[in-house]
Amino acid sequence: MGIMGLALAWEARIPAQRERRVEPFQEKGAAADVAGVMQTEDAALAAACRAGDLRAFERLYSLHGARMKNLARNILGSSTDAEDAVQETFLKVQRGIASFRGQSSFVTWTFRILVNTCYDARRSRLRKKEVATEDESPREDRSPRPEPRAAVAHPALRLALERALAQLTRHQRDVFLLYEVEGFHHAEISSMLEISETASKNTLFQAKKNLRQMLEAPRGSDAAGAR
Repeated sequence: MGIMGLALAWEARIPAQRERRVEPFQEKGAAADVAGVMQTEDAALAAACRAGDLRAFERLYSLHGARMKNLARNILGSSTDAEDAVQETFLKVQRGIASFRGQSSFVTWTFRILVNTCYDARRSRLRKKEVATEDESPREDRSPRPEPRAAVAHPALRLALERALAQLTRHQRDVFLLYEVEGFHHAEISSMLEISETASKNTLFQAKKNLRQMLEAPRGSDAAGAR
């Protein structure tokens, strides 16, 4: 699948210098109330899951299952692998809930397990490639492609963006996906990837810089050839 719906939006807002994410305006009191409600719900969900309440796990899935599948699909490049990763993640959450100490939100902790599960699956797939024969399916060699959020635009631009994302380092692509596609904040990404917030910000900045350079190069070449 392509990434044009997302790419057209973020490409237009990649600046030459470090950016700050601008959040929609909210009154301070209202924002604090929303954050407080979310923290309370997160804590209640964690407590219910720790107590073995199966309805709590169902609630966790209903709230975040689709988002988890989308992230896993973007990392692994396969809907089937994504389904397996999410299923395995919930099994790990159930088995390891006693180890949750509340150092991050319960949801962030769950997504961290998902990311690590995807990494394990990706490493396993890489090991299989190293011993694979030449008659393997070409589909396994495709790089992960983010799921579109809007209609696909010009095919040539879509292809250029897909190729550019595929050329990023794995770490840059993962931070980019978590921040720009999934909408996580740097504090959450730092917990999921076990890096500092500064490292997350720097990685995102470098990813956008690299994407900008790769996407601008063809336009410059076309312009030069037209003279």
